[in-house]
Formats: sequence, C-alpha cells, structure tokens
Amino acid sequence: MSEASEVVALARKTSRLTAVEIFEAVFENFIEFHGDRNFRDDKAIVGGIATLNGQPITVIGNQKGHELTENIERNFGSPHPEGYRKALRLMKQAEKFNRPVITFINTSGAYCGVEAEERGQGEAIARNLIEMSQLKVPILSIIIGEGGSGGALALAMGNQVWMMEHTMYSVLSPEGFSSILWKDASRAGEAAEVMKLTAQNLLELDIVDEIVLETDQGELLTQQSILSNLKKKIVKTLNELNAKSPNELVEERYQRFRKY
Repeated sequence: MSEASEVVALARKTSRLTAVEIFEAVFENFIEFHGDRNFRDDKAIVGGIATLNGQPITVIGNQKGHELTENIERNFGSPHPEGYRKALRLMKQAEKFNRPVITFINTSGAYCGVEAEERGQGEAIARNLIEMSQLKVPILSIIIGEGGSGGALALAMGNQVWMMEHTMYSVLSPEGFSSILWKDASRAGEAAEVMKLTAQNLLELDIVDEIVLETDQGELLTQQSILSNLKKKIVKTLNELNAKSPNELVEERYQRFRKY
C-alpha cells in the first residue's frame, strides 16, 4: 500500500474524532442550532454557537458516526442542499453578531441523490462559496477526515485552511479518479499518489496553511494531546485574525483563493 493510500484509509476510519467531539472538547458551552428555515434539518451538518476562552464563536462541521447506525442517521457526512443552507444561515448570523466562524470538514462529498439535485445542490454549494468569500468575520476551516470535492469546499473557503495530519483533500475520491482516467477503480492506490491529496502534499503546494499533527516521531498522539494542540493553534490564529478589519479579512480571503 502506498503512503497516500494509507492516508486515505486513515482519513476514512470510523474511529476518527467527529466534529461534535471536537466542539465539546475544544470549546465551551456548545449549543446546537437546527434547520435551514426552508426545508428541514440536515443531520449531516452540525453547527451552533460556543465560546473559546470567553469569546463567542460559530462552529459548523460535517458529522459522521463511529458505527453504522449513526452513519446512516448522518448520511455518512454527505450533506443535502439544506445542510449547506443551514451552514450559511449560521455563518450569516455569525457575521451579524461579529462572531468568528470555524468549520470542520469531513465528507466524501455532497450527497449525489436525485432529491438533492431537485432541491438545488449545485446552487446551494455555489451560494456558500459566494457568501463565504464576502463574509466580514474571520473564517478558519479545518479538514478533520475526508475533504471531498465541492461538498468540502462549500465549508472550506477560510482565511486559513488547515488539515489534520492523516486527512485528505481532493477534487474527488481516488476510486472516482481512477475510474474516470483509467476506467479501472482498482487502481485507486496509484491514483491517490498522483492526486497529491495528503496534508504534506497540499502544504508544499501552498493549498493549505498548516498541518495539525497526529503523530510525534512516528508514534500516534493521544486524542487529548491532539485536541490540546488544536485548541492552542486555534486560539493563536483567532487572535491574529480578530485584529484585522472586515475589509482586510475579505481581501485576504479573496487573494488566498485567487492565487490558485
């Protein structure tokens, strides 16, 4: 197995920290908000308000489960349009009350069923990208598992984008890539290498800004160590972003994504 395909396997492990677990460990006083005020509450995306060292924060993330029943309930972290619309509702609310936004991404992509298309999946993702590009509060986006396609990008237009060490971020899955390019899904391992989808690859390509380590000298860190380190990094970065004006935040975000 190649190094990249090992990372893909680790990114997909059901034992990974979920968004809700991170909310509850890193932040204080998390309160979940529900619904997009239009169709329904999409459980593939969770979000709400919390505090970080006393500062109000809006947190949003893809939620997967540790076992099959919860993954079915959460649609394996693949949102419908109303999930993205819920996320946007919370982001606009954050802007109104001057709260930074932190997003946690773990999805193979947006749900690709007929009903999602009927309710405007493409429009919902595009709307998030437009609105996030102009949001006048800091946005920090962190890949915590799979970061797949536009379904991930719809939550990842941040002033900074981070990846946990054993995660992936790509335009599609290695299986999809090899099926399209080589008409052979069994070459997914080879595709993973070609796609440059690991955190280290993307840091070198200047696609992401920082890697949140999950190992130290080859040894896996405890979840407590990972979460403690993550909290310290978030606090430091938010202090830097909070010092910037709304116009500076929007311009830096614009320039960050235009450079690709």
